[in-house]
Amino acid sequence: MSLSVLLAASPSPEPVGSLGEAAEQAGNAAGWVEENWSTWLSTGLRILLIIAVAITLRYLIRRALTNLIDRMNRSAQAVEGTALGGLLVNAERRRQRSEAIGSVLRSVASFLIMGTAALMVLGAFKINLAPLLASAGVAGVALGFGARNLVTDFLSGVFMILEDQYGVGDTVDAGVASGEVIEVGLRVTKLRGDNGEIWYVRNGEVKRIGNLSQGWSTAGVDVTVRPTEDLERVRKAITAAADAMTKEEPWSERLWGPVEVLGLDAVLLDSMTVRVTAKTMPGKSIGVERELRWRIKQALDEAGIRMIGAIPQAVDGESAADPTAAMAAPSAYASATSPQSLATTPIPPPTNLNK
Repeated sequence: MSLSVLLAASPSPEPVGSLGEAAEQAGNAAGWVEENWSTWLSTGLRILLIIAVAITLRYLIRRALTNLIDRMNRSAQAVEGTALGGLLVNAERRRQRSEAIGSVLRSVASFLIMGTAALMVLGAFKINLAPLLASAGVAGVALGFGARNLVTDFLSGVFMILEDQYGVGDTVDAGVASGEVIEVGLRVTKLRGDNGEIWYVRNGEVKRIGNLSQGWSTAGVDVTVRPTEDLERVRKAITAAADAMTKEEPWSERLWGPVEVLGLDAVLLDSMTVRVTAKTMPGKSIGVERELRWRIKQALDEAGIRMIGAIPQAVDGESAADPTAAMAAPSAYASATSPQSLATTPIPPPTNLNK
């Protein structure tokens, strides 16, 4: 009998156990899904709601901040052409400052909203957030100690921008460096010095700062003349030179007030000093002082008034110097009867009394 006939005649076992186990597992899975589908649905809807609310809130806040910045820029442009606008407002500088403030606020708002949403999503998955928050706290403390200079620079930069301490185009004295501001960052401020060098100043290193470009500057000139000059003539000559200067371009724009003769600042035996001041455009005081000295010198020369500089000037009509003034005083030893001569005379030897 062949092998195929024997295999066909033998009965095949039925897979009763495997089918039963599969059916039981399918029933358990269906029951587990039926029991937990509501939980899954509620969790998914909660996560979607959290994400939707976070995205919507982030969009609305960023949109509100953008509108606020645009409104500030429009108000700056509205007063730019007025006298007050030319005195207090620089549209480009204010635009840069508002953009920097808006960027910081938008970044902070996005970080807070999306960070809170991420924690809420993790909480919806029943994840214990205590270890995560503890680890984040430890990492934050370590970062704060390790990068405290960076944090100090960043916070100082934020407050400098918010308080509008200086801006691009201002001439400032930051203590560690001075010059014209060419870039204001949250961590570093770039200054261009008088010789063209560029200084990178960390905002956290600035302890005090003097802004030479806000409000107005003061130009001061000291005019030193002989004490014998007529003060009224000196005043008239200086006033005439100042009036002519205020009517010419570009000095009429750089001078923000009349040139004032304050009066005598010092009176000495050989000279007297007249103080002259004027309010000028910010950062233009040095040029005004130079031009004012030039014109005052010309006006005094035309009026015949002589100025006194470092070298004393001879007074007209002064008598000739005494030719004996350079001669040395006679010595006390020239007279044989003077006490000095007697004290230096040798003592004569004693005479023989027995003779």
